[in-house]
Amino acid sequence: MYDSDAPGYQHTQNGPWSLLLYGIGVFTLGLGLLPWQEPLQTTWLSTLGGLLLLLGACFQNLTVTDEEDRLDIHFGPLPLFRKQIRYEDMQAVEVGRTTLLDGWGVHISPRGGWVWNIAGWECVVIYHGGKTWLGTDDAENLAGFLKAKILQHNSA
Repeated sequence: MYDSDAPGYQHTQNGPWSLLLYGIGVFTLGLGLLPWQEPLQTTWLSTLGGLLLLLGACFQNLTVTDEEDRLDIHFGPLPLFRKQIRYEDMQAVEVGRTTLLDGWGVHISPRGGWVWNIAGWECVVIYHGGKTWLGTDDAENLAGFLKAKILQHNSA
């Protein structure tokens, strides 16, 4: 359980899908480097391979960090996808589970709100004027931390 006397929160969860993207990306990039008779094949295979490698670098892990007044959420190590939620905007937090329909990555959930998930089904649902389904393998600790932050901001 979360220790409310401990300073801050930071947790990184690694995702297995990046390995698949890296593997397919290297294979496709390798095919693009073969001497094809059509230059277009070389171009699109190399481009596709490079894009898959870039996508793998964007979704290798999901990091959640306390930034004193807000929660910072980003995929990485190439942090192109980032979200910040201010603690004063949070109304409630609960531990939940995503479904197969919710999937992984960052997108709108069929159940409403945004999904930010790298792997697994456990999540923390954050209500903040909208809803964010934040996938994590540390759901109890994250929920405890966020509940303490909400109480702290409501009592201030």
